[in-house]
Amino acid sequence: MALEKLAAGGSWGIAFLVSAGIVAEIVAKACSSPQTTELNADTRAPTLMKWVHIGMAEAAVFVIAAAYLDKTHRVPILLGGAAEAAITYAEYLHGKQAGLQSAMPGTEVRYR
Repeated sequence: MALEKLAAGGSWGIAFLVSAGIVAEIVAKACSSPQTTELNADTRAPTLMKWVHIGMAEAAVFVIAAAYLDKTHRVPILLGGAAEAAITYAEYLHGKQAGLQSAMPGTEVRYR
């Protein structure tokens, strides 16, 4: 069923679940990975940031695909993807910088 038909039918349940789900996803992301970057920047910053870059590329593929497939909502799809990418990247950069500047020990031990 097309999203337009669902919206026209007033599917408050779906909108409610999507909204709740995105809040859960954003909070989980903000509390997990940027925090890990900050806690362990001294031992893992290059590896963590490598995976941030890979994730950003993967996310871009999906956002661009969604925009291509849904021409009606192309602009909000691209704007939403770009906004979240910018916020997420800023969180990781802050976590990395704060972790490298911190004198607190991380949660991992460097083995050689």
